[in-house]
Amino acid sequence: MTSVSENQIKFILNLKRKGIKNKDVLSVMETIDRGLFLEGIFRDRSQEDIPLPINCGQTISQPSIVAKMIEKLEINKNCKVLEVGTGSGYQTAILSRLSRRVYSIERHEFLKKKAEELLLKNYFKNVTCIFGDGSLGMKHQAPFDRIIISAAAEDIPQTLIKQLKYGGIMVLPVGFSMEEQTLIKVRKDKDQTHYEEFFKVRFVPLVEGLQNIRNYQNG
Repeated sequence: MTSVSENQIKFILNLKRKGIKNKDVLSVMETIDRGLFLEGIFRDRSQEDIPLPINCGQTISQPSIVAKMIEKLEINKNCKVLEVGTGSGYQTAILSRLSRRVYSIERHEFLKKKAEELLLKNYFKNVTCIFGDGSLGMKHQAPFDRIIISAAAEDIPQTLIKQLKYGGIMVLPVGFSMEEQTLIKVRKDKDQTHYEEFFKVRFVPLVEGLQNIRNYQNG
């Protein structure tokens, strides 16, 4: 059994104060150390509810936003999930404990390799990490029960909606700039697609194309 530190308990109490109610989400986040997915001085700040820098000019989202997005995803153990934006792998790890299978796409090859190694080392075995363009999704594995996008699209990506099952849910930030993003939940039914808007958020933009390790090393 995984032991839970006093700091992790405080971490979860803070999430509850921020309005997180889903017991499964809270239980999983209680047992996953965010510090594993951070480096250097930022590990000491892993319990804080703030975004923090990772490699390739990206960030690890604040825990309460991760929790709220996953909560709105209405995930269960039967779900096959597509995650766009692996990043550090922290959200990927949470998704893996809540679902049947996670396919995670990352456009930065350096981040993909690092997250993949970390997830395997810590026994998150139902995850497949892909180096690819997240805006294109993963057509060969579609349809997905759930899709979660960790970068802001200017509009809801129709390519990804097509890869969502009937009855499926997609959660993503939508907006043209860092100041004008809104978290949106998309529910796809056979006859129509429903959209629900929530609160304002701030994410890096959803960018097309790939960034390989050589590009990263050359700056």
